[in-house]
Amino acid sequence: MGAYSYRALNQSGKTVKGMLEGDSERQVRSQLRAKNLKPLEVTDAGTRAQIKTGNSKGFSLFAGTPRLKPRDLSLVTRQLASLISSGLPLDEALQATAKQAQKQSIKQVVLQIRTKVLEGFSLAQALSEHPQSFDDMYRAMVRAGESSGYLGPVLDRLAEHTLNSQQLKARLKTAMIYPVVLLVLSLAVIIGLMAFVVPDLVKLFAHSSRELPFLTRALIGTSDFIVGYGIWVLAAGFGAMYGIKRLLKNERRLRRWHQIQLRLPVIGNVANQSNSARFAATLSLLMSSGVPLLQALRIAGQVMTNRVLQDACEQIANQVHEGTALNRALEKADCFPPLLVQMVASGETNGTLPAQLEHAARDQQRELEMVLAVSLGLMEPATIVIMGGAVLVIVLAILQPIFEMNQMVG
Repeated sequence: MGAYSYRALNQSGKTVKGMLEGDSERQVRSQLRAKNLKPLEVTDAGTRAQIKTGNSKGFSLFAGTPRLKPRDLSLVTRQLASLISSGLPLDEALQATAKQAQKQSIKQVVLQIRTKVLEGFSLAQALSEHPQSFDDMYRAMVRAGESSGYLGPVLDRLAEHTLNSQQLKARLKTAMIYPVVLLVLSLAVIIGLMAFVVPDLVKLFAHSSRELPFLTRALIGTSDFIVGYGIWVLAAGFGAMYGIKRLLKNERRLRRWHQIQLRLPVIGNVANQSNSARFAATLSLLMSSGVPLLQALRIAGQVMTNRVLQDACEQIANQVHEGTALNRALEKADCFPPLLVQMVASGETNGTLPAQLEHAARDQQRELEMVLAVSLGLMEPATIVIMGGAVLVIVLAILQPIFEMNQMVG
C-alpha cells in the first residue's frame, strides 16, 4: 500500500487536492468516486517527488517532499508518542496521525513514512528518507528507542525538546521586534528629515553672503549626499551583504569568520552560550535515550552552528574514544563554559551525566536569555538617545545661522 496525491472535482465543481492510501492508482480513483469526487489526476507521491528533483542525486523514493516546520514536527511527534504509548501498532499510529493532520504537507510526509514501515523498514530508516524534516539527532533517538523498546517515551521526550526549542526561538524573536522596529523607524525619520526637510530649510541661507557655521555646512553636505547618492549607497549596502553571504559559503572563510565571531565582546559570548546550551541539551537527550556516548558526541557536535566549536567537539569525541574522560576533553578544548565542564565532571563521578548535562543546558539557556534581555533592553534607550541627538544636531545646525543673522541685525 502506498501514498497517492490526487486532484479531483467535488459536487460543487471546485478542485480539491489531498492524499490517499491505496494498493494502486485504480483503487485510489475508486475511493474518490465513492466520496462523490471526480478524479482529475492521481499520482504516486514518491514518483512525483522523484520527477521534481530530476533524479540528479540518485534515486530516493521520497526526495523533494515537503519539509516539516518545527511546530508541525512537535505536533506529529507528540501525537505519535501518545498513540504508541497507548499500545497502538506503529503503522496504525502513523495512519491515525496522518488522518488528524490538517496540513497537506504533514499528511504527505507521514503517509510516505508509513509506506516505508509497511515495506519492512524500521521507523528510523523511514525517517532517513526525510533528512530535511528529521535531523540526525531525531533519527538517532528514534533508533535508540526502537532498539530499547521504549519508542513511546523517547518520542515524548523528543516532542518536549522540539517544543521547548520552538518556544525559546519565539521568545527571542518577540523580544527583538520592538527594538528592531524602533531602530528602523528612527533611521527612516532621520533620513527623511535629511532628504526632504533640510533641503527646503537651507534655502533660507542661499542668498546670505556670510560664511555659514561649520555645523550648518556639514548638515547641508550630508543632506546633498543623501539626496544625490542615497539610493546608490543603499544598493551598495545590499550588494555588500549579498557578497559577504557568497564569500561565507567558502568553508575556509566561514571558519575564519566563526573564529573572529567568538572573540567579539558581546556577540562572542552569545554565540558561545547558545552553542554550549544546544550541545549540552542534545547530548543529554541522546544519552538519556540510550544513544552511546561517542555517537551522541558526534551528533551533538553537528547541531552546533559554529564551525570552530564543531571541530572542537570532533576532537573531544576522538579523545573520549582514546580513553580520556569527557570532562578532561572538554577542559582541553578550552571553548566551553567552566560551569559545563564542572557539571560534566560531577555527572561522570556520580553516574548522573545525562541529568547534569540537562541542568547545565538549562543554566546556559537562562544565562543566554538574561544576556539577550539586557542587550535588547539597552538597545531601546540607546536608539532613543541617538535619534534625539540626531534631531538636536539638525535643529542646532538650522538655528545657529538664524541666531547669527539676528545678532547682526540687532
